[in-house]
Formats: sequence, C-alpha cells, structure tokens
Amino acid sequence: MSAASRSRARTRAALLTAGTAAAALTLSACSSGGTSGGGGDTNFIMGKDGISTVKKGERAAAPDLSGKTVDGKQLDVEDYKGKVVVLNVWGSWCAPCRAEAPGLEKVAKDLADDGVQFVGINTRDTSVANARAFEQDYDVSYQSLYDPTGKLMLRFKKGTLNPQAVPSTLVIDREGKIAARSLAALSEEKLRTMIAPVLAEK
Repeated sequence: MSAASRSRARTRAALLTAGTAAAALTLSACSSGGTSGGGGDTNFIMGKDGISTVKKGERAAAPDLSGKTVDGKQLDVEDYKGKVVVLNVWGSWCAPCRAEAPGLEKVAKDLADDGVQFVGINTRDTSVANARAFEQDYDVSYQSLYDPTGKLMLRFKKGTLNPQAVPSTLVIDREGKIAARSLAALSEEKLRTMIAPVLAEK
C-alpha cells in the first residue's frame, strides 16, 4: 500500500469514528446543547442518575404556561395546581423523544388516579400536522402546548431549561413550583424515580 493510500485509509477511519461518535450524540439528545441549564441560580442539585432536584422551600415557581395546544384547544398549566405536573418538552423531529414517548404515556396513565398530570410542550415543529401525527403514532393521551418558536421555554428562570436540550422533563410540585428536571431522554424507570419523591410530599 502506498503512502497516499495509507493516508486515505486513515482519513476514512477517522471520519468513520467521528461519524459514529456524532450518531451516538444524536441518539442521546436531539441537540448539542448538553445538559447545562445555562447560568442562573436555580438551586438544582444534580443526582448520580442525571436528574436534578430542588429541596422543598428553595423551589422557583413555574412561569405562565398557557396557550394553544397541538389540537387547537386552550390550556393553562395553572389549572392543574394541587396536582403534580410532569412537563415534557418534545419535538416530532427528535429521535430520543420518539424513544421515550411510550414510557411517558404508560406512566401518565398509571399515575393519573394518583393526582399526576402530564403536559407536553411541542417545540420547533414547523407544522402542527407533524406534532399531531406524533401524538397519534404514540397514542399520547395528554395535551401538549404548541410552541414552534420556543417562546414558552424562554419564560423559565435562567438556568432552569436549556432550549437546545430536547427532550427535557420537569416535575412541578402541587404548589406550582419546579421540583426536578432532566435535560435528556428518560427511561420509564427513571421517570418514575423522578416523580415518586414529589408525589410522596404532603
């Protein structure tokens, strides 16, 4: 093999390795935003499982989250005060969102009678038809606010959400305060682990 052929082979191997690494990152999150919420003092403490929590008494209130849903209805998260709200940020274009959707739906149905309400925020879908198709494909029973430009995400206190980290999930306590977050896709088991302590609060 000539020096030029060896050089081309090394370049191909390097590109293949880089491509594999990029694919792995794409599967773990739909963005290069990482897991940082980006500045701001929000009192989150990161757990070993990648779930950040805030002690009761140190939590910030969730912002106004109201508007039109994917199916054209009006929704205001404030109406669910007194329930534990699980807020999931998703997009139909996002592979990890598709991967976590069945687990979210299962937990939503399992915990509905325990006072847990799931709400989605659909982001960066340029067509509401794509968001509706996602909800139909995954039998999503709960409502999602339609937020194609990410305006709702920007209402959160700096450091709470990273608009580039999709999917993300927040757990809002019965008083309307943010108790936990994950800035990555969640397995059904991790989701249950994230909700349980907030649900157990009196």
